[in-house]
Formats: sequence, C-alpha cells, structure tokens
Amino acid sequence: MTPHRTDEAARLASGHVSPARLLASIEALAAFGTRPDHGVDRPALSATDFKARRHLIERAYALGCTVTTDACANLFMRRAGTEDLAPVMTGSHIDTQPTGGRLDGCYGVLAGIECIAALNDAGVSTRRPLEVVAWTNEEGTRFQPGAMGSSAFVDPALLERYGRAADTSGTTLADALDAHRRTFPGLAMRAEQDRAHAFIELHIEQGPQLELANVPLGVVSGIQGVRWYALTCKGVAAHAGTTPMHARHDAMTLAIALGTEIETFATALGREHTRVTFGRWSVTPNSINTIASEVTFTVDFRHPDADVLAAFDHRLAQCAARHRVATESLFSHEPVRFDDALIAHLGDACAAQGGRMLTLTSGAFHDAIYLAKHCPTAMLFVPSRGGISHNPNEATDDDHLVLGTRALAHALAALCNES
Repeated sequence: MTPHRTDEAARLASGHVSPARLLASIEALAAFGTRPDHGVDRPALSATDFKARRHLIERAYALGCTVTTDACANLFMRRAGTEDLAPVMTGSHIDTQPTGGRLDGCYGVLAGIECIAALNDAGVSTRRPLEVVAWTNEEGTRFQPGAMGSSAFVDPALLERYGRAADTSGTTLADALDAHRRTFPGLAMRAEQDRAHAFIELHIEQGPQLELANVPLGVVSGIQGVRWYALTCKGVAAHAGTTPMHARHDAMTLAIALGTEIETFATALGREHTRVTFGRWSVTPNSINTIASEVTFTVDFRHPDADVLAAFDHRLAQCAARHRVATESLFSHEPVRFDDALIAHLGDACAAQGGRMLTLTSGAFHDAIYLAKHCPTAMLFVPSRGGISHNPNEATDDDHLVLGTRALAHALAALCNES
C-alpha cells in the first residue's frame, strides 16, 4: 500500500465506504438473536453473543486484521500501521436490550469494520494502527452494572468485583468469561501498552434532537452526569373503606407529594437541561383496598453541569429530612467533557461530507464515558427515527448510517496519520 498525505488518506477512506456492504453487515449481525418483531435479543457473553463474536472475528481476519481479547472479553480487531505507535480506537458494543433494536452499539462496531474495509479498498496505509473494539456488557441487562468491558479496560481492578456479578440463573460474570476463553482458545490476550492515541465512538443518537433539527450529524461535546436515588416513604396499613381521610397515614400519598416537590425543584435548578424520572415503584402491601404502609421509588436526575448535580443532592437531602423519608444513593457519575481537539476533528470530518452538523450533549451513557479517562475521546451521532431506541422499532435512515460512517472514516484516517 502507498503512503498518502493525511488529507488525501481521509478523503480516500470516506470515499471508499460501501453503502451496500455496510447495510448488509447490519442485517447479518442482527440475525444473531433476531426476534419475531424484528428486534434483537443478544445478552452479553451468551451463546448467541458468542456466535455473533465469531462472525465478527471471521470478518476481521478476512480483512487482514489481527484479533485479540483481554480479561473482560473485549474484542480488539486491529489493522496494522506502518509504525510502532499507539493505536487509534473506535467501536462500541454488540450486546442488546432484551427487546432491543439492531443499531444500538452494533452500528458503531460495524461502521468501524467498514472503515477498515474502505482503507483496504482505497489502498491507504496509515502510520498508526486502527483498532475496532467491541466492548463487553455495555447494556448491563445480564450483568450489572453496565459498561463493564470499557470500565475494566480503563481500571482493571474493577474486574475482581465485576466477576462476582450474577445473572438471573446464577451464572457469574467470572463463569461467563471462562466460557468465552473456552469458546475462543485461539485468541491472544491484548498486550499491555500505553494509552491509545484517541477513541471515537459512532452511535445512533437514541433521542430526537437531530431529527427535530433536520440535521444528519451530531458532534457530541460530552455526556451529562447522573444521580440515582431510592426514597422510602412509611405509612400505616389500614382498611381503604373504613379509615377517614383525615386519620390516614398513607405512604403513597406522601410519595406522590414528594415526587411532585422533587420534580419542581429539579426543573427549577436545571431549567431546560433537566431530566428527572421516577422509574421504579414498590408498594406494600400493594392491595387495591388497603392503604399503603410503605412505598419505595427511584429518582433518576441528569444534567450536564456538575454544580447543578451537587445542588440537586443538597435539595433532595433537605426535602427527605423535612418529610422524614429515608434515602439511598444508588449511583452517581459526574459529567464528562470530551476532548476539544477531537471534537474539532469530527467537525472537520462532518464538513468534508457536506453534511450539516449539530453540537450536543449525550443524554445516555456510552462506553466513551470511561474511555475519556484513558485517552482523548469524542463521539459522533446520527439521527434516530422518532427518537426511538431500546425498542424493536429503533431505526435510522440508510443515508444517515452511510454518512456517519463516511465522517468516521475521514476522522479515523486523519488521526491514524498523526505523529
């Protein structure tokens, strides 16, 4: 292969993306775990997932890549560079929600593989290796928490705790990792090395902003932070027909009032960026004709500003103390700001495709949230039709899937030729 100037390599790579090959690869991967409603159910490290991984490994070998794994069964498909330099990484995940679609995560992995194929077709060599990664258990539906593979890649000490996580059948992650090693005995372990040069994750938006703005590409500036809490309201069980309203101690009435108060101050604190959700409810005794004696509900609060998140923590603690309600912090993560230079790279790549772009913050978590601690990281979004995801009806227009892949190929080729 002939060395090319950085701008020429980027142009050739994006120009050799094959729409037919990309779209066929999405259909082929969706066959592993396909549902009657055309959705996909592919739990992490399941037998179905292993078949899908074998499919990807065979594709990578056919493209001349080497394939390695690591202690958390992440798959690394590497196209060699001409120099011994840190790789440029791209990718996402291939595990799905139980009633998921065929694009969430999978698109980012398959687009990365298509970028390797495009570089091959264009006869372009790059200074740095290009590595496409399929991270393990991003969704967290089989083993909790999610994003195990990417977080353990960045912080290997997490794997000891993760290994004890069990699915509903009692199988632990450690058991599943053993099964992965037995299924793929020929995969070498990825060598320990310095940080990657960069990581870019291409993903469907999973929300409506791009579609509403009629913009085909989104450059993601960061991922908003989150707070998860459980609140438990106490009452006294009593007969629904005989207990006067003024004499009741109704845990559900308290919970509803508390939820309204939390939503009011959360919205005031975060204004248009507030995302507050009361997702899980547990009612005791959960009887139609008995006053509730205990109600536990969860609060999911998200915002891109760390100061707003801290203010929410303070206001929630005050509110709970005033109403004598017990609170439990379930999860907390600060906002992540992506690398400015990579954001600019993606802006240039989008401009080179002639596509209008929008800069936005991701409302959902992605593997990139952890990679940002490891190396310069950024994300690229394409629109989700109707803003729908985690749903068999999840869809993105074919033209947008191709455009996003072309922009990714442009950015990766340029990055792979950096010194």
